Amino acid sequence: MIQTVDVNSIGASNNTPQGKSELGKNDFLKLMIEQLKHQDPLDPLDGAEYTAQLAEFSSLEQLQNMSNSLDQSVMANLQLTQSVNNTMTAALIGKEVKLSGNTVEYSGQESAQFGYTLLEDVQRVDVKIYDDNGTLVKTIHDVEATEGQHKLSWDFTDNNGNKINSSNFRFEVEASSSTGEDIFVDQYVVGIIDAIRFTENGAVVVVNQNQYGLGDINEIVNVSDNENGNS
Repeated sequence: MIQTVDVNSIGASNNTPQGKSELGKNDFLKLMIEQLKHQDPLDPLDGAEYTAQLAEFSSLEQLQNMSNSLDQSVMANLQLTQSVNNTMTAALIGKEVKLSGNTVEYSGQESAQFGYTLLEDVQRVDVKIYDDNGTLVKTIHDVEATEGQHKLSWDFTDNNGNKINSSNFRFEVEASSSTGEDIFVDQYVVGIIDAIRFTENGAVVVVNQNQYGLGDINEIVNVSDNENGNS
C-alpha cells in the first residue's frame, strides 16, 4: 500500500520556507520522489498512476516555461515601444503646442503664452489672472472677441506694470454676449517645445521652461501670427 506522506514534514526536511501557498515544479518533483521512497515494496506504486503523475509534472513545467517566455516577450515589447515613442517624441522639438489647463508656472521666463477659442463672435472678452493665493493681479480688457482661436502673451506684471512675486498663476477667460449672457470659452496654455526629457515615468516635453506630460498636449499647431499682447 502507498503510505501517506506529510507534505509539511517534506518541506521542513528540505529546508522549504514555511507558509508557501503554491507548489512549483521542484516541489512537485520532491513530492513524487518522497512518494516513491515511502511506498510499500510489497505493493509498489501503480505504473499507470506514476505515468499520469509524470505527465502532470511535464505539463506543469511547460506551463511555467510558457509563463516565463510570455513575461520576457511582454518586457521586450514594452522596451521596444518605449524606444519608438522616445524617437518619435524627439521630432516634436520646435513645434508649437496647445496644452490642457489654465495654469501657468513662473520659472524665470520672460512671458507666458496662453490661448482661447470662441465658437462664435461675442460682444466682449476679458482675461483675469490670479496668483497662487487666489488674488486677482491682472485684468486684460477687451481682447479679440471674434470666432476662432486667439493667443495672448503676459509678462508677469500686475495692472501697475510691476513684476509679481509668485510662482503659480491661474487665468480665466470670460466672454459675454450682447445681452450680457456668459459664453463658454475653451482655454489652454500655448508654447513651443524647447526640449524633451526622458524620465523614469516616460518622456515629458519642456514648454516655457516647465515640464508637461505627453497626455497634456491637446494639439500640435503651426506657429500663427494671430497673437495679442497685454492691453
